Amino acid sequence: MHQFFREYLEAYGYFFLFLGTFLEGEAVLILAGYFAFQGTISLPGVVMTALAGSFLGDQFYFFLGRWRGRWLVGLFARLAKNLRRALRLIEKYGSFVAFISRYTYGLRIVLPIVLGMTNISRRRFLVLNFFSATSWAILFSLVGFLFGKSASLFIEDLDRYEPYIVLVLLGIVGCFWLAHFVHVLWLGRHARARLRRMKDSRAAREAGCPKNSTSKEKNSE
Repeated sequence: MHQFFREYLEAYGYFFLFLGTFLEGEAVLILAGYFAFQGTISLPGVVMTALAGSFLGDQFYFFLGRWRGRWLVGLFARLAKNLRRALRLIEKYGSFVAFISRYTYGLRIVLPIVLGMTNISRRRFLVLNFFSATSWAILFSLVGFLFGKSASLFIEDLDRYEPYIVLVLLGIVGCFWLAHFVHVLWLGRHARARLRRMKDSRAAREAGCPKNSTSKEKNSE
């Protein structure tokens, strides 16, 4: 079974890596980095495949936003929900968002679509996207590769315990995702509470205005 899995990875690993990184695949890329350390696939091949998948994916989403962005916002509730958050990031960082978009969890696909709906030039997005994809592919490939190297210092026979090591690696990635999810929920809760306070304050001011005007009229009489 273990040998079959290795042969399967050698035959189709780069294809699935390309698909994973075309969509949203940090976990896939980290696993690929680990298998590169094991020698199942090559580290340069992992980096180049992840670079291609990530770069082409964001280019696709960018042009999708440019051509059909408004239609997509009306069609998908999640996209419409994240639109305001994406626009705030673009307001704050400008076109540099094209570089940091793949590092923003939850907005990885949304940001290129929204950027396509803005007036950022195609050439500028292409350049920023290329450098972002390159740094992202190298960084997360090395995370998996160095994880395997670190594990080899403590475990003599990695092949024997490989399924458990992969589960540990997936667990670590899952913990990072969970921490980010909780952080986003916490920020959202505080933002909603702040919005409610602002609305209550505005309502109180508006309710107080008629009283003030009435008292002024009585004083004038």
